[in-house]
Amino acid sequence: ALGAAAIAQAVDLRQAALFLIGGLLGMTLHHASFGFTGGWRRFVVERRGRAMRAQMLMIAAASAAFIPLLALGSAAGQPLAGAFAPVGVSVLAGAAMFGLGMQLGGGCGSGTLFTVGGGSARMLVTLAFFVAGALVGTAHLPWWLSLPSLPQISLGGALGVPAGVAVTLAGLAAVAGLTIVVERRAHGSLERVEPAPRRGLARLMHGPWPLLGAGLALAALNVATLLTAGHPWSVTFGFGLWGAKIAQAAGVPVESWAFWNWPGPAKALHSSVLADVTSVMNFGIMLGAAFAAGLAGKFASKVPVPFASLLAAAIGGLLMGYGARLSFGCNIGALFSGIASGSVHGWLWFAAAFAGSLGGVALRPLFGLDGFKPK
Repeated sequence: ALGAAAIAQAVDLRQAALFLIGGLLGMTLHHASFGFTGGWRRFVVERRGRAMRAQMLMIAAASAAFIPLLALGSAAGQPLAGAFAPVGVSVLAGAAMFGLGMQLGGGCGSGTLFTVGGGSARMLVTLAFFVAGALVGTAHLPWWLSLPSLPQISLGGALGVPAGVAVTLAGLAAVAGLTIVVERRAHGSLERVEPAPRRGLARLMHGPWPLLGAGLALAALNVATLLTAGHPWSVTFGFGLWGAKIAQAAGVPVESWAFWNWPGPAKALHSSVLADVTSVMNFGIMLGAAFAAGLAGKFASKVPVPFASLLAAAIGGLLMGYGARLSFGCNIGALFSGIASGSVHGWLWFAAAFAGSLGGVALRPLFGLDGFKPK
């Protein structure tokens, strides 16, 4: 509440509202342990797809609102822009790097934020190198964009709203259906969810929250972000901005780099981080997760972190930061918000990141991570 009041005074009420939306995102992510990294790894290693089905439901619910809203172009006087990006080599390479990195780092874009908020010392290392990798990515992005690429492709724009929504939902249903087939072949039936130890208000306040319910809540909060900010939820631009401001303070002339002379990045670099939507929401996510962890009595759990695990966190963070910049986002900005917007690059990102994640799962034992289970 104090943070929202301070941001409202320093910037405006819209930024304060986005900070609070970030707080609700952080609470939801933490109480449901809703992360892409662990869900993908569990499907690959254990052939259990419950988490992936929750992710598909989340994206489906958001897309049913996003694609029609984006076709309108504005809502209540607020111009709306989707998470669209070119479909090219940079997305393919960057997403593969990100997928590999998320398995070594132990969290995706949103997963890193909510676990840091929950007090994870290891994930602080991942976040620090995530920021560093994102900064390096801003230096190299112009070269990557010179490689072969198709323009951005909107399913809603190319096919019309009804067909765009239908194709998106069909694709998400196909992924969910595949997880069901694989899980039933491996185990004979779908995984049963154990009854929660708490019910009613106690469960709402202290968790754990059901994955499907959390997925729908995250979809609703992403729609709220679109309507409030004018664009969907994203995470990693803020990391690159933090890195640029730190580098600038250390005397590195990042303002001379091509990326930081583009209109949007230049404006962000020369303004307060509190004026940046992504940064303000990231702060809210971390504080919201910290609040949820405190309510659940799980803040800063004592977990031994060997050096090899810290090394994996550093390598994973670098790969995620660099890969996210090349591929126009992470699991949130490119996958969730991209597919929900009807952007074809989101599907390419999904395929490439999942392929990279397979490599990351295979490399985890080299760092002693086969028994380590971050979100």
